[in-house]
Amino acid sequence: MNATLELLVEVGFSALTVEGVASRAGVGKATIYRRWSSKLPLVVEAFGQLPGFEDVDTGDLAEDLKKMLRGYLEVFNSTPLSAVLPSLAGERTHNPELSQLFEPVSKDRRRPLARAFERAVARGEVAPGLDLDLAADLVVGPIAVALFFKGGQLNPKMVGPMVDLALAGIRN
Repeated sequence: MNATLELLVEVGFSALTVEGVASRAGVGKATIYRRWSSKLPLVVEAFGQLPGFEDVDTGDLAEDLKKMLRGYLEVFNSTPLSAVLPSLAGERTHNPELSQLFEPVSKDRRRPLARAFERAVARGEVAPGLDLDLAADLVVGPIAVALFFKGGQLNPKMVGPMVDLALAGIRN
């Protein structure tokens, strides 16, 4: 897993090979192929080892989301996630098999966001019937914009205003 993540950071998904991973890990390529049929499941499993959103329950949706997102951005900026996620996200549009394997992992990593909204619905902070996936997308959308269209490191200082603006729209 470590060799896969290191190579994803160094060369990206398209240039990563099973042979390269085997060489970096100090094993034969047959060792890799015994566990993974190709680089796709290997890469998706390695990505799944990286930290995702941590579930936070303070009793207040805005605080839950702010703590969750600040923690995520700190981890994002200090782990291979900052290089691996953009590489895989870019490749998904050209690789349906990767997209299919990646989707359940991605959805599972976002589950804490949906749980925060579910708790908020139960507490009456947001309307029942709220599209939880869309609400989560609205909250994290600015992170994707900053990452893919503005470049550079994601600043945890962006979280407060981002959450406040998203929730103002969600609650109206």
